[in-house]
Amino acid sequence: MIKGKSAIVTGSTSGIGLAIAQRLASAGVNIMLNGFGDKGEIDKLTEDLSTEFSVKSHYSGADITKPQEIEAMIKQAESAFGRLDILVNNAGIQFTALVEEFPPEKWDAILATNLSSVFHGIRYALPGMKKNNFGRIINIASAHGLVASKQKSAYVAAKHGVLGLTKVVALENAERNITCNAICPGWVLTPLVEKQIRDMGVRDKISFEDAKIKLLLEKQPSLRFIKPEDIGDLVIFLCSEAGESMTGAALSMDGGWTAQ
Repeated sequence: MIKGKSAIVTGSTSGIGLAIAQRLASAGVNIMLNGFGDKGEIDKLTEDLSTEFSVKSHYSGADITKPQEIEAMIKQAESAFGRLDILVNNAGIQFTALVEEFPPEKWDAILATNLSSVFHGIRYALPGMKKNNFGRIINIASAHGLVASKQKSAYVAAKHGVLGLTKVVALENAERNITCNAICPGWVLTPLVEKQIRDMGVRDKISFEDAKIKLLLEKQPSLRFIKPEDIGDLVIFLCSEAGESMTGAALSMDGGWTAQ
């Protein structure tokens, strides 16, 4: 049972992160949202989670590219909930270009958001988890953590790094009741992916719908986008008693992408 546990989900004001937060809240988990967006909309999200699922819900505006703000977010959650049991590192950004044309500042930003923030979040969360002898760390990686695509050097490097970090954390805490796993989704119709589809449509002079089909045909044999809610259900499993022996795993949810 995970009812009564407490969680932080980074990048959870929209997309995959919000779906994970909602699924955790539906299981009775107290939630700290994190991400950017309109204050009024975020206030409504936290209020809705509390009202609908009878859990505590808070928000941290921490910029996860800044370690000191990650530390403050962890402390905020521990203060608000009494403890932090679950950390879901979900936040991510993307930029595409050939390696020789890749702006160094974009590389640095992607590594900071998609990889270094995961390290810092885990680093600050582990002491409390060790004290409580319980922790579930779930890193939202990507199919790109297992395979590569052109023009995504920083994203692919970061997500491969997340999988390596996941394994190290799992090994270092294998004798404790603390697990660390990664979920590797394929294409999910998030705002990040929608932008890629729009860019593809402009580049190839095709409609948005045709660009969606083209994107799926390139990678995802199921020809269906992964549902954020399904990723949320996998998070629930990993946090449950049934998932307590799973650690250091990279779990694909990609419609067959990496089976090719």
